[in-house]
Amino acid sequence: MPVAAPSTPPSGAPGDTPSRDTVHDVVIVGGGLVGASLAIALERLGLDVGLVEATPPGTLPAVFDERNLSFAEATVNALTALGVMQKLRAPAGAIQRIHISRRGDFGRGLLDAARYGRSEFGRVVVARDFGEALEARLAEATTLTRYRPVRFLGLADVSDESRAIRVADADGERLLHTRLLVAADGTRSAVRETLGIGVDEHDYLQALFIARVRGSRPPDGTAYERLGNDGPTALLPRGDRHYGLIHAVAREDADAVAALDEAGFLARAQEAFGWRAGRFLSCGPRSAHAAIRVVAHRTVAPRAVLIGNAAQTIHPIGAQGFNLGLRDALTLAELIADMRALDASGDCGHAALLDAYTARRREDRERTVGFSDGLARLTANAAPLLRPLRSLGLFAVDRVASAQSYLVGGAMGYRGDVPALCRENRA
Repeated sequence: MPVAAPSTPPSGAPGDTPSRDTVHDVVIVGGGLVGASLAIALERLGLDVGLVEATPPGTLPAVFDERNLSFAEATVNALTALGVMQKLRAPAGAIQRIHISRRGDFGRGLLDAARYGRSEFGRVVVARDFGEALEARLAEATTLTRYRPVRFLGLADVSDESRAIRVADADGERLLHTRLLVAADGTRSAVRETLGIGVDEHDYLQALFIARVRGSRPPDGTAYERLGNDGPTALLPRGDRHYGLIHAVAREDADAVAALDEAGFLARAQEAFGWRAGRFLSCGPRSAHAAIRVVAHRTVAPRAVLIGNAAQTIHPIGAQGFNLGLRDALTLAELIADMRALDASGDCGHAALLDAYTARRREDRERTVGFSDGLARLTANAAPLLRPLRSLGLFAVDRVASAQSYLVGGAMGYRGDVPALCRENRA
């Protein structure tokens, strides 16, 4: 049965409050990195999509801040195909090499894109710039209804043909009906909790400080991952001749580190990282985030699916979080497109489609979550007996072709059954 189109235009236009019995093909709760990207991927298919956002028009979600996002090649390909990369107003930084080392351990690993016939492994984009590019691309959507600012309250009825959700805006509570509900509302997903989906959670007891840093040597395309007992200190080559710094500290030291002045913070980060990028000269505003792994026990429920951080939030070591979440979104969009190619009135929330989604995402999800967690635990373990093993691992990364190929494939976003848009190089 075809789904009725919304009776009014998307939010931001005059008279833009949709009727209270609106029915959508898909409703996405969460307008952050992954939710907005999915809305764009679905809208280009001609689907009637509702996007529930907590922030009002003209305001970006909090996630679009000074964080530095490392886009794998597969992610760059997909976002270019979706018309998002072209909307970036600030230059992105190319990742041409990845340098891996650990303080106190022998050896280092170096991955060079040129060895694999590539000019780069991916690009570094500031989250704020990415948010503005997504917003510009969303503004071009014609079959997207944006509910903002709107709060998700809970679930209502679910039937064989649709699911109802309760939301609230300045005018009060209403119901939205959809063939498929998508939870893209982050690590502490209210949708996931309301669906009754449990999680496995692990606290790494680390605080991750994020900042923009200027060094005496400008970025040369090398991304550095310097590992230590308290977690990684990473430098990403931004496009503005600065580095994006991620500096992990023990949670118990977080308040003291946050209280440091600029010189004190730079000295601490310099000691943890070393001098490969020269002297740290200045840094921008700092923010701190807890490193916690949260993995949902399952990613689907009747007429509902979890994507991005709502499905799995992983340690940022290796910079795989957003890339993994985007592949969630694009796989879902691809399955819906395939279904509609067979039947234009096809059901986006059919159980068979959700089963196919689970099957296609299993390998990529399990391997990426396992790799991130294992690397975070192993490299932060100070046990002396692990030092020779880690040094051997760094030697393998540097010299053993099979080890390099495994890491390179993951770094470029090619794990498991990759969505077609990720494989199309349109840069």
